[in-house]
Amino acid sequence: MPERIRVALVNDYELVLRGLADMLAPFADRLEIVQLDARERVSVNVDVALYDTFAQPEPDDEDVSRLVTNPKIRTVAVFTWKMDESLIRAATCRGATGYFAKSISGAELADGLLRVAAGESVIGSPRRRVPSGPGVDWPGREHGVSDRQSEILALITQGKRNAEIAELVHLSPNTVKTHIRTLYSKIGAVNRVDAVLWGSEHGFRPDHRSIDR
Repeated sequence: MPERIRVALVNDYELVLRGLADMLAPFADRLEIVQLDARERVSVNVDVALYDTFAQPEPDDEDVSRLVTNPKIRTVAVFTWKMDESLIRAATCRGATGYFAKSISGAELADGLLRVAAGESVIGSPRRRVPSGPGVDWPGREHGVSDRQSEILALITQGKRNAEIAELVHLSPNTVKTHIRTLYSKIGAVNRVDAVLWGSEHGFRPDHRSIDR
């Protein structure tokens, strides 16, 4: 196993990237974060690109393939709340060699990235959407917005309809509606326009709309 590896963090939201960097900061002796910019494709040589799926296309989307085919990236790992067997299979078929649940600790994630960089395939067990683990952060947390509500608000701010959101976050349409009602009460929104305005003012609008294009 390599003593120290170079890692690029990949997501469309600067807030998400900064939270992920903070989670991995205690392991700087083993992990060097060399790229942290939502506006740029991975442009330096890295051992692992860690793709955070917050408010992103699913891991079976072609974005994973783009990362895998980037010559600057040795291998790709996925960091997600969604541990559906079909998504895991699709991501690995597209070339990802790591698939990590957001319920794990920073130490477990750091160890997994080192193993992936060493050539192992490290894939979490399929299960329902997982709860957030220690160290995981998301936009709106300081306002009492839960992890699921945060992702739903990000997708609302992107202009997604409820049916699209339900498909992306792997929840039923009725559950999404319940989350939206609770979310509105937390942020003081009366309707979708209010929610979009609040989201735009609090970091829920993506800084860059397509991964690695």
